[in-house]
Amino acid sequence: MKQVAILGSTGSIGCNTLRVIEAFKTEFGVAALGAGSQVELLAEQVEQFRPRVVSVSDDASADKLRYELKARNVVALPEIFTGIEGLSEVATVEGAEIVIGAVVGALGLVPTYRALELGRRVALANKETLVVAGELMTKTAERSGAELLPVDSEHNALHQCLRGETRHELKRLILTASGGPFRNASKQEIEQATPAQALNHPTWRMGAKITIDSATLMNKGLEVIEAHWLFQCSADEIDIIVHPQSVVHSMIELIDGSIIAQLGVTDMRHAIQYALTYPERRNSLLPQLDLASLSKLEFFPPDPEKFPCLKLAYRALRAGGTMPAVLNAANEVAVAAFLNEKIKFGDIPRLIQSACDAHELRPAADLETVLNADQWARNWVGHLINDAGQAVATGS
Repeated sequence: MKQVAILGSTGSIGCNTLRVIEAFKTEFGVAALGAGSQVELLAEQVEQFRPRVVSVSDDASADKLRYELKARNVVALPEIFTGIEGLSEVATVEGAEIVIGAVVGALGLVPTYRALELGRRVALANKETLVVAGELMTKTAERSGAELLPVDSEHNALHQCLRGETRHELKRLILTASGGPFRNASKQEIEQATPAQALNHPTWRMGAKITIDSATLMNKGLEVIEAHWLFQCSADEIDIIVHPQSVVHSMIELIDGSIIAQLGVTDMRHAIQYALTYPERRNSLLPQLDLASLSKLEFFPPDPEKFPCLKLAYRALRAGGTMPAVLNAANEVAVAAFLNEKIKFGDIPRLIQSACDAHELRPAADLETVLNADQWARNWVGHLINDAGQAVATGS
């Protein structure tokens, strides 16, 4: 039985991973669970799957978890850790062969790095890890023999399309995008969008941060950078196409003009199961895709004027070094400020561009350099937001 450690067990990917493990309970067990502050849900997971190690956000959450587990009469209590160090304990727990990386944002950077150092299979749903430190992560995996398998539906689709193809036969990768809630909106409507409007995704039900990224199309820009590191393709070899039906999860074009696409139902359990069982496939518990019921499949080019985050992401990829880390950190701070109604939706790309313009580019040679760039960008954007707020408050 293969043991699995899950970073972000109470999120959407983490919960779906546990559903897959439950369906294949004779093949997979749970060694460790890393979560934040959703303690009641985590207690349910611990009660059912009995991990040896658990991580939560802070000491208060740890105390609450102990109380919840005792209330449930869980006798064999797991070791409980906190913070980034706790997530690293989950990622490196003894006996785990597979680590699911599903925490949101740059929080997953260090734990993922530690898992790769140990040569483990990392099934990655946290795209920010490769955006922020793609060169470092891929070189670490190469040295240790670790596997990096994508769980993001688009990159998982690309991985499936590339099975059996050689690198010299590949012309380009084509990432599909739903277009988000503002695909048909005007530039002015997008500029003034509210958090409620931006969170109303037409296809997927995801966490707040990734849903806003989908609305700005930054999610797709980050995926371009992730695809660069996963598949060793240049920015010019990675394209984006808007596909509102979200049935074609991504495509590849070969040098002879052939296009290979991966289609499937919109359920993340497919990608998770693929990453857990690779290179083998297992029967799926999901419903089959009914091709006869599909009325149409549409494809449109994205509009970079309405969605400037796309241009910023390509710019960061071409610049390389620490620029993608700055892009990602600036975006995380700006998105959080928008969700807290401190800035307008249209301010998100402006703040990101300001950070990229001001950043002094450095080679992303080590974890410390990358983390310093990340922190610099957070400080830069945070100051801009605070200064703007103070100006509004004082009427200046």
